[in-house]
Amino acid sequence: MAKKLNITPLHDRVIVKPAPAEEKTAGGIIIPDTAKEKPQRGSVVAAGPGKKDEPMSVKAGDTVLYGKYSGTEITVEGVDYLIMRESDILAIV
Repeated sequence: MAKKLNITPLHDRVIVKPAPAEEKTAGGIIIPDTAKEKPQRGSVVAAGPGKKDEPMSVKAGDTVLYGKYSGTEITVEGVDYLIMRESDILAIV
């Protein structure tokens, strides 16, 4: 998050950078790339202004939990992000 993102989300959308997928299990078994689960945690990089009557409850820098298949994957300058509605976010950690 050191570089400023050149994309501004509109309305109630947020841009999230997913956390890296787990490399090992708790028992020390290495997980191959094909078996890794999609992460459900990430940090908010940018947030839109919100809807007309509803301000945003998340802001840039928040760590959030979201649904497994939430959002649309985008790549900006070689970095993968998710863009999703604020309602797809389940919790702020």
